[in-house]
Amino acid sequence: MSDKELIQAIREMAKQKDAVIMAHYYQRPEIQEAADFIGDSLALAQQARKTDAKIIVMCGVHFMAETAAILCPDKKVLIPDPTAGCSLADSCKAEDLRLWKEQHPGYKVVSYVNTTAAVKALTDVVVTSSNALRIVNQFPKDTKILFGPDRNLGAYINAQTGRDMELWNGGCHVHSRFSVEALIALKKEYPGVPVLAHPECKQMVLQLSDVIGSTQALLNYVKAHTDTQKFIIATEPGVIHEMQKACPKAAFIPVPPEVTEGVGCSCNECEYMRQNTLQKLYNCLLNETDVVTVAPEVAEKALIPIERMLEMSK
Repeated sequence: MSDKELIQAIREMAKQKDAVIMAHYYQRPEIQEAADFIGDSLALAQQARKTDAKIIVMCGVHFMAETAAILCPDKKVLIPDPTAGCSLADSCKAEDLRLWKEQHPGYKVVSYVNTTAAVKALTDVVVTSSNALRIVNQFPKDTKILFGPDRNLGAYINAQTGRDMELWNGGCHVHSRFSVEALIALKKEYPGVPVLAHPECKQMVLQLSDVIGSTQALLNYVKAHTDTQKFIIATEPGVIHEMQKACPKAAFIPVPPEVTEGVGCSCNECEYMRQNTLQKLYNCLLNETDVVTVAPEVAEKALIPIERMLEMSK
């Protein structure tokens, strides 16, 4: 089947099975076209919590499906490719976080949503890039905080709030590898063109940027500036699909990654996000396979900081 035929078949099957298809902005464009709902991590969690569908198909990476399973224990949560992981989540193991907590008694633990359910179970509150600043600012100024696992996001929050959170030494392999040199060259080639960057980027990239925000915030910026002719984008380029729809006449210029071992690339896609394909989505929904579950004792503990996040995000 062609992509168009697959999308139509997926949409019809989802209706028959009372399934909702959710996709992250970093998914392949054709998967975004097949989805009922597209969003960032916060929006996906909020949508999962309020859906009435019997089946949730989470087109993203594994921790996103885990979060949906924790929030919706009465629903069947599927993922097109169960091996679609996350380098950031992999950088922080539950046993290592437990040791870090023991070494810092009296500290609150703020964990990025890009973590496993087991890590969330050891956390006081979960945050996303959309709400991290708002949530951290709700803690008294003298609160001692352990923030993980993204050191770049944590450093950005420290700089914005004047806090001194202890930071886990982890990072998103996509956002950490944007080339500073390439960005400087792009700014020279396109003077005056706004640079939009995700706070998971390195400090030097953020210093060269005009707009810093979550995936949703960057998309909202584009939607509010439809008269702008060009944008330089320093986040996973999957979001450009929605940006282009919002601003069809604009040019979106992705910042390339650093050259590694003599090999360069013109884009900076997350290979884990790209593991999901239309055919896998079709097969997953057809057979209702690759069900994502979380052990009840872990889910019970992990639910608390996730619900706290949703409450503090209002």
